[in-house]
Amino acid sequence: MLGTIRRVLPIWAKMVALAAPFVLTPVLASAEMAESSVPRETWSFAGMTGHFDKAQLQRGYKVYKEVCSNCHSLRLMKYRNLAEPGGPGFTEGQVNTLIKGVEFEDTVDANGLPAKRAAMLADAFKGPFANEAAARAANNGAVPPDLSLMARARNAPLNVPLYLAPFQWLSEIARGYQEGGPDYIRSLLTSYHDKAPTYVMDAQGKLTPIPEAQAVKDTLRCVSINVAEGAGKKDECNKLAEGLYYNTTYPGHQIHMPPPLAADGQVDYTDGTKPSVDQYAHDVSAFLAWTADPTLEERKETGLKMMIYLLILSVLLWFAKRQIWARLH
Repeated sequence: MLGTIRRVLPIWAKMVALAAPFVLTPVLASAEMAESSVPRETWSFAGMTGHFDKAQLQRGYKVYKEVCSNCHSLRLMKYRNLAEPGGPGFTEGQVNTLIKGVEFEDTVDANGLPAKRAAMLADAFKGPFANEAAARAANNGAVPPDLSLMARARNAPLNVPLYLAPFQWLSEIARGYQEGGPDYIRSLLTSYHDKAPTYVMDAQGKLTPIPEAQAVKDTLRCVSINVAEGAGKKDECNKLAEGLYYNTTYPGHQIHMPPPLAADGQVDYTDGTKPSVDQYAHDVSAFLAWTADPTLEERKETGLKMMIYLLILSVLLWFAKRQIWARLH
């Protein structure tokens, strides 16, 4: 018995060592980003039976086209996708109207010179810049990321204590939570602030936040602070760098992108929906969730059918097993 235990323990130790990084990483990420709490929003496409709201996707496309497309591309999406099932629900005629005036220079004329042609349904979304160098030149050296898969590339970090994290994971598995990307995007777009928080340093070198109304000339404005460990050491104030913007959701709280959604009424909605910054952020986040997973509705429908099929099959197999083995009991 003792020999068996000695042989098994090293195996278990190796398994724990291999699993630890995967188990602890979300928790550690939560600890590092505790200040950047991302609220969980309500989405029509959430859950096992979720589906996209076509009206919301159409509004989100409008926000992307009029605001986001000035800097960000959608190179993995084609114009025809806007008319495919599970998407915004545009007809091909409507899509042709939407892309009217869009031109590409990927052909040559009789003299071998670049020639322009009208966009077609089979074309990928035209980007705002001709190349990466042009993008850097127009954005102070930063290249705006492509948004095609942004809703999958980002996530809403867990902001719970370590001992509650496993229960949070089980809860998200049970309800099929996968809306972290849209939650993050929506929070990012609505988390810009004109000024960083104000702090004062006491005699021990510790930074303490104070209300904006109490700010004076020598008050420190910190986008984040590094808490010093050990006696005699002072906390470090991270100030907003020149050319960056203060955003409480973005990691580090400093971002190159200026506030894209400046004010209510920036984008004109024609369906009667209130044109507010919060609504813009919600709609464009849903649109980017669709671009990152355009077959979501089909996938969830197929998955639900398979679960029902497997449930029925399990019941039939159970009855078959009892019938076959009945004579042996």
